[in-house]
Amino acid sequence: MIHVYLDDYRTCPKGFLHARSAEECLLLLQECEVDVLSLDYDLGWGKPNGMDVVRGIVASNCYPKRIYLHTSSDSGRQHMFQALYASKPEHVLVVNGPMPHALLEEIAQNVKE
Repeated sequence: MIHVYLDDYRTCPKGFLHARSAEECLLLLQECEVDVLSLDYDLGWGKPNGMDVVRGIVASNCYPKRIYLHTSSDSGRQHMFQALYASKPEHVLVVNGPMPHALLEEIAQNVKE
């Protein structure tokens, strides 16, 4: 099971695979079992964004176990949250904000070096 961090700019937290594009993120979601997914909205001028990832998740019904939205775009976060919350299976956790520090520490401590 993997953890995925979608962002074109920010540093990826320890214990996460860094997806720098919507396409890369969707490929990881299709090919791997994902526990935690943290989404950014803006991924570069004219490039697919976090909402494109959300649309792909909903269309494929390929949900990770936990989804966090770390984007600084308030409108992007709201659109992603509303779309995910309306369509998610009952067992999927969707949080309208970034991962808590305790979760980041837990995942980093479980990394085998």
